[in-house]
Amino acid sequence: MAKVATKFIKEYPYKIVEEGLHKDRNKVSESLFSLSNEYHGIRAFFDEGSSLESLQGSYFNGIYEYALEDTPNAYKGIIKRTHFMINSVNWVKCKIEAEGNILDLGKDNFSSFKRELNFLDGVLTRSFIWHINDKNINITFKRMLSMNHVKNAFQIIEFESDKDVEIKLALSLDSNVLHWGNHCYYDHVDASYENDLFYIKVKTPRTNQKVVSLMKVDGIDSVNNIDSLDKEVVLNTSISLKANCKKCITRYVVNNIDKSNKNSFDDLFKEAKDIINDAFNKGFTYFYEDNKSYWEQYFAEHDIKIEGDLSNQQGIRFCLFQLQQTYHGFDGTNNIGAKGLTGEAYSGHAFWDSETYCLSYYLLNNISAAKSLLMYRYNTLDKARERAKMLDCLGACYPIATLNGEEACSLWQHASLQFQPSTAVAYAIYHYVNLSDDKEFLKEYGYEMLLEISKFMLTRGSYNQDGTGFGYYCVMGPDEFQMMVNHNTYTNYLAKRTFDYTLEVRKMFENDSLKEIENKCNVDDKFFDDIKNASEKMIILYDENTKLFEQHEGFFKLPHIDIHSIPVTDFPLYNNWSYDRIYRNDIIKQPDVLMFMYLYNQSFTYEQKLNNYNYYEPRTIHESSLSPSVHSILACELDKMDEALNFFGFATRLDLDDYNRNACEGLHTTSISAAWANIVYGFGGVRTDGKVLKINPKIPASWEGYSFKITYKGAILEIKVNQKGFSVSLIKGEPVDVMIKEKMVSLKDKYIEEK
Repeated sequence: MAKVATKFIKEYPYKIVEEGLHKDRNKVSESLFSLSNEYHGIRAFFDEGSSLESLQGSYFNGIYEYALEDTPNAYKGIIKRTHFMINSVNWVKCKIEAEGNILDLGKDNFSSFKRELNFLDGVLTRSFIWHINDKNINITFKRMLSMNHVKNAFQIIEFESDKDVEIKLALSLDSNVLHWGNHCYYDHVDASYENDLFYIKVKTPRTNQKVVSLMKVDGIDSVNNIDSLDKEVVLNTSISLKANCKKCITRYVVNNIDKSNKNSFDDLFKEAKDIINDAFNKGFTYFYEDNKSYWEQYFAEHDIKIEGDLSNQQGIRFCLFQLQQTYHGFDGTNNIGAKGLTGEAYSGHAFWDSETYCLSYYLLNNISAAKSLLMYRYNTLDKARERAKMLDCLGACYPIATLNGEEACSLWQHASLQFQPSTAVAYAIYHYVNLSDDKEFLKEYGYEMLLEISKFMLTRGSYNQDGTGFGYYCVMGPDEFQMMVNHNTYTNYLAKRTFDYTLEVRKMFENDSLKEIENKCNVDDKFFDDIKNASEKMIILYDENTKLFEQHEGFFKLPHIDIHSIPVTDFPLYNNWSYDRIYRNDIIKQPDVLMFMYLYNQSFTYEQKLNNYNYYEPRTIHESSLSPSVHSILACELDKMDEALNFFGFATRLDLDDYNRNACEGLHTTSISAAWANIVYGFGGVRTDGKVLKINPKIPASWEGYSFKITYKGAILEIKVNQKGFSVSLIKGEPVDVMIKEKMVSLKDKYIEEK
C-alpha cells in the first residue's frame, strides 16, 4: 500500500492517550476521542472553545433536516432535496476567564496537556496547566455519556491553582451550532430557567423534530446572573479559588428528543425534568460506577486479546469500544451511519456497509441487534418502493445513502447506478436467518423484502440482443473508480444469488401459504419463472482457464497504473486528481470481485480465490476504509500471513494513525466493524455463509497468541490460538455442531488441536 501512518497516539491496552497538544492534529483528536451511546454522540472539541481549527459536533441519532434548496436541474431519478444528520446542542460549552483573560489553548501559554479516553469506564479526560500572569492553574475536564441511561450526560470541571485566583465561569446549553460551519438548523422555542434548572427547547424547521436539553450544576457557590438568549441559556458564576485547594464543578445534563413528532414539548420537558432530578439526587458517582460496570462486562464478554502486539491490541479494542458506542440495537429505528455520531462527513447516512460489514459482528455477538438492523430496512420498505419508481422500475430499490429511508445522495452516478444496498439487504436476510433460524422473521418480514428486491433487480436488468444472457448495463459496482460499466460481476452475481434465495424461501414455505404476501407484492407464478430464467442466464464474466472473474466488461483491457508509483501526497485521490482521471485506468478503490468472494466465501474454490486475489490486490488503492479488512481476511485464507497482518494493522489503526488523511471528518465506523471481522473471519478462519459454522484458526508469526468469543445458536464459544495450536471451548449454552478445520465436531466442552 502506498499509504503511511501518522502516529501521535500513545499505545496502551485499554485506552488512547494524547500527550502534549498536537495543534495540527486537533480535529483528528476530536474524532478519535469522541463519545457516543447510540442515542447521542459528541466530538472531543474543547469545552471552553478555542481559536484552533475545530469541528464542534454534537449529534442525536435520527435528528435530521432537509437541505435549504433543491438540487439544481435535477432530472428524473436524481433526488431533488437531500437530508442529513444535523449538529445539535452544545451541552459542554463553557467560558473560563481569569485576571481578564479568556482561556484559549490556541493562543495561551500552557503545559502538561494530556487527553485520555478510557475504554473501561467510557470517560474522556483532558487536563493541562494554564499559565496566566504569575499563576499556574491546573484545569481538568471530564465528560461521560451514560450507556444504560442514554439521555444522561455529565461534565466535570476541576480547578486547582498555586496561588489565590478569581475565576469567572459561564456554563451554557447552546443550540446555535452551525452544521459544517454554515447554517443552524433549529428554530427557537424557549431558553430559560426555573430555580436551579436551566433548559432550552428547539425544533427543526422542516422535519419538526424536537430537542429539549436541561442542566443542573453542582459545586457552584452562587449565580451571578443568567442569560436567556436565542436558543441558548447561560449560567454565569464566579469561583474564589484558594491556593492549592481543588474546586470541582459537576454539570448534569439530560437531552430528550422526539424524532417521530409524537410528543409535545410539555411532555418531553416533564420527562426530562424527572430524569435530571433523579440523576442529581443519585450523584455522578452512581452513574460512573454504572458505566464502569457496563464497559467491564462488555469487555469480559466480547474482548479480543492479542499477545505480543500492543499496537494492534490497542487498535482492535478501540474498534470494539467505538463500535459498541455507535450501535448496540436499543432502538429499532436507528441504523449505523458511516461516521457514526463522530462527524458530519457522509451526513450521518447509512450505506450498504450496515448489511455487508457491520451485521456479522451483531450476528455473532448480539443477535437481537442484528434483527433490529434488518427491521430498519423493513420499516423503510415503502420508501424503497418509491425509489424504484423514480428509476422507472418496479419493486424496491434501497437507497445508497439515507437516514429516513429516502435516497439522500444527489450524485447520480452513485444513487442511480449502484444497487449494492438492495442486494446487501437480501444477503443480510439470508445471513441472519442462516445463523438465527428465525423463520418467523423470514415469513413476516424477510420474504416481502426479498420479493420487492427481486422485482426491482428483474426490471432494472436486461437481456442481451439475442436473449441468451441477462445482466446489468450502465452500473457502478463496489469499486467506485469505474462508472457506467456493463455487467459488473459483483452486481450480476449478487442479483443471481438474490433471485435464487427468493425462490428457495418460497419453496421452504410451500406447505404454508405465502399467497397473502405475494398478493401484497403483486407477484404471480410468471414472476417466479422470470427470476428463475434471469438467474440461469445471468452473465458472469469468468475464464475457466485463468480462474479469473473479470470485474466488468472490458476491465482487463483498461490502461494499467502501478499504484505504488502514486505519491502519498496524492491521497485521497478524490481531492487531488481530476474527477474523470480516476476512471481512466484499472486502479481499484476497494474490493469488488474479492468482495463477493468474501460474502459467499464457500461458493468458490481455493484456486479461484488465489488467482483473483493475486490479480486484483496489486491494483487496489484502498481509498475506501472498508477495503483492507477484506483483503486481510482473504490473505489469511490463502496463507499470505505477512500481507494479512499488514492489512490488519491498517484496518485496526486506520483512524488512530490517520492512514487516509481524513480522520478529522469523523471515524470510519463501518471499517471499525470490518476490523473485528478481520480477527474473527480472518485469523480465526470463521465462516458463516454455509450450513454450519466453520472455524480454521491461523496465527501471524510475530504474535504470541490471540483469543476471541462468539455466540452461535445461543452457545458462547471461545477460540484461543497460540504458536503451539488452538482450542475451541463451549463457555455457555447447549452443545453445538461446528466444523473445525474440515472436521465435524459436536462441541460439548473443549476441542484442542496442537501442532
